[in-house]
Amino acid sequence: MRIIAGDWRGRVLASVGKGDAGAHLRPTTDRVRESLFSMLVGGRFGDPITGARVLDLFAGTGALGLEALSRGAAEAVFVDDGRVAQKLIRENIATLGAGTRATLIGRNATRLGACPGEAHSLVFCDPPYGKGLGEKALGAALAGGWISSGALVVWEESADVSPPEGLVPLDERRYGDSVIYILGAS
Repeated sequence: MRIIAGDWRGRVLASVGKGDAGAHLRPTTDRVRESLFSMLVGGRFGDPITGARVLDLFAGTGALGLEALSRGAAEAVFVDDGRVAQKLIRENIATLGAGTRATLIGRNATRLGACPGEAHSLVFCDPPYGKGLGEKALGAALAGGWISSGALVVWEESADVSPPEGLVPLDERRYGDSVIYILGAS
């Protein structure tokens, strides 16, 4: 895995190889990440990345949030409760020198509680597939004030999803067994 574009373009990230089933780590491939970011900045969404406050739920390796930081996001909060994931995220933050703009929260994404600061304008949600955790995590993020009005939410899943109230579907794309849903926060 590597950073695709921006300030850290080409920098290699710590990897879990093909994934860590025990820790439910299934990194978004470079190809899917590149397509996702091209869709975000190259189309109807304008530029949701530059200056964004990013929330990366089920962060895994942190690749999505770190890619956003590389492309000009102001800051990123990474949420994951797995020890393996937290180790990888810390390592990747250190490797890229992103410490002043990156925060790791070791917490279950479905039980976020109240947001301790400003709400986020760009949200990535990449839960373990097929467990219904995306709905719960995004519901908790909305209830806790983590997602700002007008925010874009990028949700990766393997099947159809039911967005919680307050999120409306804007676009969706299929990449192999992954489906990327773009939602807007009302």
